[in-house]
Amino acid sequence: MTDPRRLLAGARTRVLLAFVVLLALSTVASTLALRQILLARTGERVERALVQEVDEFRALVRDGNNPLTGEPFGEDVEALFDVFLMRNVPGEGEAIFTFLGGRLHRPTEAVTDRGVMARVTALGSVRETRRGEIETSDGEVRFIAVPVEIRNRPRGVFVVTADLAQERREVADAAQTAAGVSLAVLLVASVLAWVIAGRVLSPLRTLQATAQSITETDLTRRLDVHGRDEIAELGRTFNAMLDRLEAAFASQRAFVSDAGHELRTPITIVRGHLELLGDDPAEREETVALVTDELDRMARFVDDLLLLAKAEQGDFLHLGPLDLDVLTDELYAKSQALADRDWRLSGSGAGRLTADRQRLTQAVMQLAQNAVQHTGRATGSRSAPPSPTATRGCGWPTTAPASCRRSASASSTASIAPPTPAAAPTAPGWASRSCARSPRRTAGASSSTAARAPAPPSA
Repeated sequence: MTDPRRLLAGARTRVLLAFVVLLALSTVASTLALRQILLARTGERVERALVQEVDEFRALVRDGNNPLTGEPFGEDVEALFDVFLMRNVPGEGEAIFTFLGGRLHRPTEAVTDRGVMARVTALGSVRETRRGEIETSDGEVRFIAVPVEIRNRPRGVFVVTADLAQERREVADAAQTAAGVSLAVLLVASVLAWVIAGRVLSPLRTLQATAQSITETDLTRRLDVHGRDEIAELGRTFNAMLDRLEAAFASQRAFVSDAGHELRTPITIVRGHLELLGDDPAEREETVALVTDELDRMARFVDDLLLLAKAEQGDFLHLGPLDLDVLTDELYAKSQALADRDWRLSGSGAGRLTADRQRLTQAVMQLAQNAVQHTGRATGSRSAPPSPTATRGCGWPTTAPASCRRSASASSTASIAPPTPAAAPTAPGWASRSCARSPRRTAGASSSTAARAPAPPSA
């Protein structure tokens, strides 16, 4: 069952929260902007309506005729007001007031607000066009007052007003409707965002489940990766990490297996001879010599195993340019110093290669030491290293089995000094011998390196 606290703190919840906050802020901002735009357009619309009423009145004064007489109105301002009010119906929220001699003649509707009525009545004696707004308890009332002059004598005043409060109430209703619709859209979008975020983040949940199912004994689980986005790349990176971990654990288990196999035999020999040790001085001397020899073998086993373990590390080799003929001469000279043997240099390569001089020298010297141990005085011979074009990596041909290349990555001298071309097999790759990781030694073998190396040079 999912922990509510983990659910609230999860990436899916954070993504949804960020989406909701962003969408809510954009909704509030758009609603406020819509309200301000509608208010500005309302003011412009009211102003146009007032100007239209004034223009219609001026047109009637200039071109209109009295319907009772069929003649122009002349100085009959009262008839002019009556005809205009009879022909024109004010718009919603509008009101028209006419004044004769400073007194209210006829309004289109009754005004209950005394403050508004007092301000409008004060406009009945204006001598020039006046615009403005009147503050009321319900809002603002905008007006235009136009004096009526006949023969340059003021005869009356035409006043038209518009209630902005009612227009703004309509704007507020529209803004509330828009906010309600936006809120509904926000809820629906949040649900969809929750579902989409769950589908987008589902590979991460699979990654978590896979990581939790991995143990030291089972590193075979992998993610099923599809797509090319960032999450797919994360899945591929995770699978690559599991590959490296599996290889590392396999190497560790192989190392432990090698160590157990290599050390079990000498330990058994030492224990058996110590258990059967008697009081005879000659027997004791023989047993001590045998035990000492087995302990030397064990020490060399440990050194070889440590060398194999270090060979898996990235800094095991220190590569640099080498002259193959110079390296051959150096190895030949060092081999002669090992023992009094009939050392012969049968050939020397030419050219340059990139390799680790110390590791090459170490491997060839181990081969030469094996040859010394298995030959008598003045019977040894020495072959030159092959051309570097025949091998890659630790020295095994590209067609050699992976287990052979790995086992010989450090101490196997076959990667450095294979048989001469004349003695090499014709099958692809010259390393066609057994690929066993830890072959059993025959009596007299002195190290794991000798067991994995090719046969010593011919005597």
